[in-house]
Amino acid sequence: MTEAELLEKGYRKYLGKDIDVYFNTQICEHSGNCVQGNGEIFNLDRKPWILPDNASKEEVMRVIDTCPSGALQYIQKEGQKND
Repeated sequence: MTEAELLEKGYRKYLGKDIDVYFNTQICEHSGNCVQGNGEIFNLDRKPWILPDNASKEEVMRVIDTCPSGALQYIQKEGQKND
């Protein structure tokens, strides 16, 4: 999906240097895969709770790829994006 499509569907953007993370609270199943996958990136006790620059781009993608609901998405800055 493009950034415009994600934002139109209700995703919120969290900016990173190499990768942007998008989160849609409306479809989140609260599986905990994100916070358990990497608490440096995803931490419910801080604001903003998503900090994409707290890990490598590859680590951000790895954790987001475990999200069962699709509530988390990412777009790499080089123009590559996930489905």
